[in-house]
Amino acid sequence: MKAYEVKVCVVRECTEETRAISAENIASFWHDEVSKSAWFDSEKEMFVVFILSARNHIKTYNLVSIGLMDASLVHPREVFRAAILDGAVAVIVAHNHPSGDLTPSAEDIHITKQLVEAGKIIQIKVLDHVIIGDKFRYNSIRENGAVNFI
Repeated sequence: MKAYEVKVCVVRECTEETRAISAENIASFWHDEVSKSAWFDSEKEMFVVFILSARNHIKTYNLVSIGLMDASLVHPREVFRAAILDGAVAVIVAHNHPSGDLTPSAEDIHITKQLVEAGKIIQIKVLDHVIIGDKFRYNSIRENGAVNFI
């Protein structure tokens, strides 16, 4: 029998408690923190998961996918990996649209539905999917009613 060692690392720790109770807070955090990360490229879609505490504070965030200018590859397994390791109660996902068009694509709606259903199975709530634009503009898929998050 072999013994294995597992190391759990927080990919990006938040320096201050940020309450993630609204899409506006997520968009603000994106512009203040995420967009300043070394890996960030405003010309490509960046899909990020925000891992939340029981009090809906952002504990950490994790880059899930770097895509192209108008698409990114996202799978529930990759979204929930860091959330499971960090003991998340809930998550909010977000990605940018380099084009500036904040309208959710059919793929955005599809992956949001997949994530909500996967979250129900593993009992990690998906609270929102926020599309980030330029100049602090954003669109909440939850607020616009395109997906049922319950």
